[in-house]
Amino acid sequence: MINEIENQKNLTIPKPERPIKKIKLVISDLHLGKGRFLPSGGINSLEEFQYGEKLVEFINYYSSGQFKDYEVEIIINGDFLNFLQVDYKGHFLKVITEDIAIEILKSIINGHPNVFKAMRDFSINPKHTITYIVGNHDQSMLWPGTRAYLDEVIGTPIRYKNIVYFFDGVHIEHGHMHEPANRLDPKRFFLKKDIPEPILNLPFGSHFFVDFVLKVKEKFPYIDKIRPFPKMIRWMLINETQFGLLTLWRLFSYFMKEIFTKTSRQRWSIKTLVKVALENAVFGSLEDSAKKILDDSRVHTTIFGHTHVYWYKQWSNDREYFNTGTWTEVTSLDIESLGKITKLTYVLLEYPEDGGRPHGRLKEWKGFFRIEEDVGIA
Repeated sequence: MINEIENQKNLTIPKPERPIKKIKLVISDLHLGKGRFLPSGGINSLEEFQYGEKLVEFINYYSSGQFKDYEVEIIINGDFLNFLQVDYKGHFLKVITEDIAIEILKSIINGHPNVFKAMRDFSINPKHTITYIVGNHDQSMLWPGTRAYLDEVIGTPIRYKNIVYFFDGVHIEHGHMHEPANRLDPKRFFLKKDIPEPILNLPFGSHFFVDFVLKVKEKFPYIDKIRPFPKMIRWMLINETQFGLLTLWRLFSYFMKEIFTKTSRQRWSIKTLVKVALENAVFGSLEDSAKKILDDSRVHTTIFGHTHVYWYKQWSNDREYFNTGTWTEVTSLDIESLGKITKLTYVLLEYPEDGGRPHGRLKEWKGFFRIEEDVGIA
C-alpha cells in the first residue's frame, strides 16, 4: 500500500496545454506599383509606395520572436497592388484581359522583390496565413491566373475574398462598394459578350481614373492624395486659378461625353453619373455605411480601408468601426492636421485566451531606427 502511494506521488501529471495565442493584422491601400526606380535609374514618379523596408520589418516582426508560435493572419484589405497606375507596354489600359493582368502583376513583384520574399518567409510557418480582399485598384486579383501566379510567388495558397471577409463578428471589406463611382457589379466581374476574350468589368471610377485623373496628375501629381476633396477644389481655384478652371471645364466635358457617348461595353446610367458628379463627400469616412453594417446583431466590428484616412468610431461598448488608412503619403488641408501626413497604420485584432471575441486596436508601425533613408518623391 505504501509503495502504491509513493508510485502515485512520483507520477508526472501532464500540464494542461495552453491555448495558442491568435492575432490578425489588417492593412490596406499600400498601392504597390512597379517600384521606386526606373530601369534607367531615375525616379518612378507614379510609384506611391515608398516604405518597402518598413513593410518587410512589419512582416518579419509579426512572424518571429513571441509571434513565432502565434496563429498570425495578415489580412490585406484591398488596393495592395496598384494595377490602375501601372502601364502595360507603355500604355495605361481600361481593357484588361487575364494575360495583361498577369504581366502587370509580374512587373509589380519585380519592383518590390523584398516585400514578396518577406511574405514568402512569413508563410513558411503553417500557423501564419495571408488573406487578400480585393479592392478597386487591384480588381485584377479577381482573375484565377493572377491568384495562381501570386500563390506561386508566395509559395502557399492565399485565401482570397472578392468583397467581404466575415469571421467571429468582424466584418472587413475595402469600402469601394459603398461609393457609386467605384462599386463593382458583384454578379458580373467580367465582360464576355461579343468580345474575343473576357475582360474586367471595371467600374466608372476606374475608367475616370485612367481617362482623367492620370492626365491631371501630369501637372498636379498629388491631386488624388489631398484630403478633404472639397477643400482641395477651393484651394486649387484660389492658388492655381487658371489650371483649376481648366480642370473643372475638362471635368464637366468628360461627364457630358460619358452621358451622351456610350459603347456596347460601357453603359453608365445618367442616375449613376449624377450621383458620382454630385458626390461631395469623396473619400469620406464611410461612417454611415459602417453603422448600417453594425446594426446587424451578428457584427461587433467593421473595418474599412479605401478612404486613405485612418479612423475610429465607437457607437457603444461593443460596436466599433476602424479605418486602416494608407501606407502612402496624404496631404491634409484641415487646420488641425495641415500638411503632409504619413502614418503606417493598421488594425491589430487580438483574441483573448479564454476564447472570447477579438478586440481591435488601431496601431501605427514605426519601424526600426534608421540613420538615413531615401526621401519619398512622387
